[in-house]
Amino acid sequence: MTHLTRRQMLTSASTGFGMAALAGLMQAETPMVHRAKRFAPKARSVIFCYMSGGVSHIDSFDPKPLLEKYAGKPMPGEVKKTQFNNNGTVQPAHWAYQRHGQCGMPVSDLFPHMATVADELCVIRSMTAKFSEHAQGNFFMHSGFPFVGYPSAGAWASYGLGTDSRDLPGYIVLQSGGASVPHGGVGLFSNGYLPAQHQASIIKVDEAEAVKNIRPQEPFAAQRERLDFIRAMDQRFASTTQQDTQVEAAIANYELAWRMQSAVPELCDLSGESAATQKLYGIDQTGTTTAAYGQQCLLARRLVERGVRFIELSCLPQKIGAGQGPNPWDQHGQIKKGHANMARQVDQPIAGLVKDLKSRGLLDSTLVVWAGEFGRTPFAQGSDGRDHNPYGFTIWMAGGGIKPGHIYGATDDFGYHAIENVCTVYDLWATVLHQMGIDHEQLTYRFSGRDLRLTDVHGNVLRDIIA
Repeated sequence: MTHLTRRQMLTSASTGFGMAALAGLMQAETPMVHRAKRFAPKARSVIFCYMSGGVSHIDSFDPKPLLEKYAGKPMPGEVKKTQFNNNGTVQPAHWAYQRHGQCGMPVSDLFPHMATVADELCVIRSMTAKFSEHAQGNFFMHSGFPFVGYPSAGAWASYGLGTDSRDLPGYIVLQSGGASVPHGGVGLFSNGYLPAQHQASIIKVDEAEAVKNIRPQEPFAAQRERLDFIRAMDQRFASTTQQDTQVEAAIANYELAWRMQSAVPELCDLSGESAATQKLYGIDQTGTTTAAYGQQCLLARRLVERGVRFIELSCLPQKIGAGQGPNPWDQHGQIKKGHANMARQVDQPIAGLVKDLKSRGLLDSTLVVWAGEFGRTPFAQGSDGRDHNPYGFTIWMAGGGIKPGHIYGATDDFGYHAIENVCTVYDLWATVLHQMGIDHEQLTYRFSGRDLRLTDVHGNVLRDIIA
C-alpha cells in the first residue's frame, strides 16, 4: 500500500485492494484463527490447479474401451438432461492411452508431460458434483455451497491454520496472460463470514504491478509514520468494539500491505531462477500460454517456500468450441482442438511443478490438487463437443501424504456415472484438511446462529488414498 489517505485505505480494504491484499498475518500476531484441536500434519501448503470449464475425464485419465464399440451409436440406457440437451451419439476418446511409470497408470496422449509424473499422482476417477452449471459448479467446488457468501476452501485453510509467512497473505490466487476469474466472480475466493483477513489476494504475476498500488510513492519512513498514526487511532476504536474481528482485520491489512511492497516484487522476479528451472516449467517458450501458465506454477513453488498456506492457479483464456476466458476448458464443440490447446497450456508447467517440488524436498509437505467443476459426457454434444457431466469425473492429488501412483474409484463402462468408491466435493476437502492436520468437523465458525463449516454436514476423509 502506498501513501493513501485514511478514507482511501478504508475504501481499498472493502473493495479492489481488499481482494488484492486483505489476508492473514502470522498466527502469533493475530487471534483471528481457529483454535480447534489439531494433529500432526502431512501437508503444510496446498496448490490448487483449477481447470475451470471442466476437463473431459474420458479423454485424459479414465480410459473406456467400450466407447469404441458404441461409437456413432445412441447412448444406451437413460441419458439425463444436459446443459444444452443437444445430445449426439457415443464419442470415444480423441487420444490414445498408454501406461506410464512403475505403477502402470493409464494416461492419455493429451497429457504427455503429466504422464511422466504418473508415479506421483493419486487419480480419483469417481468424483461427483451436485451442479452442472459453471457458476454454481465453481462455487460448489470452492466452498461446498452453490452460491456466493460462503468461505472458499483457501479461506478455511487460512482460518484454520494461519500462515507461516509474515510478509505475504495466507491465501493467494495467481493469474497471468489475461486469465480471468471463473464464472461466479471474485466471490469464489471470498472469506464469506470468516474474518476478512482470510479472503484471497490476487497476484497478476506478469504485470508491472502484480498488485495494485504495490509500488511505494513516498519514502518508507513517511509511510511508517502514517501507518503508526492510523494504527493508534484504529486500536483505540477497536477497544470500543470489544476487538471486533473485522476491525482487527482492517488494521492487520495496513501492516501486511506495508510489508508486501517489498515481498511481492521480490516474489515475482524470476531472474534468479536458473535457465534449467525455467525450461522445466516451459517459461522459455516466450509468448505462449505455456510460458504464462508456467510463471504461475513457478511462483506457486516460490510461495510454498515462503510459507503461504493455500495457492490457486488460473487457466488462461481459450476461445475454441465455446470456451471463454472464465471457463476455457468448456468445449461444447471442437473438443479435440480446444482440449489440445488447453493441454499445451498446462501440461508441461504442472508436471514441472511436481518434479521441482520433489527435487527440492517440498512435495511431501505440499498437497497439489488438480480438478475442475465437473467432467464431460461420453456422448457428443452436436457432432464434436461434449456437454457437462457432474455424475462421475476425474481429479488427482499429489504429495502431502497422499498415496502416489494410485487409482481410486471408478465410473461405469461408459464413463458416465461413478459406481465405485463414489466421492464428493465434501470428501475432497475433508481429506485436504485432514492432511493439513485439521479435523474438518471441528473447523467451524459460528454465524447466523449455526456452526458452519467447509464440508457443511457431510464429508468423509478418503483414508484409502492416504499413504
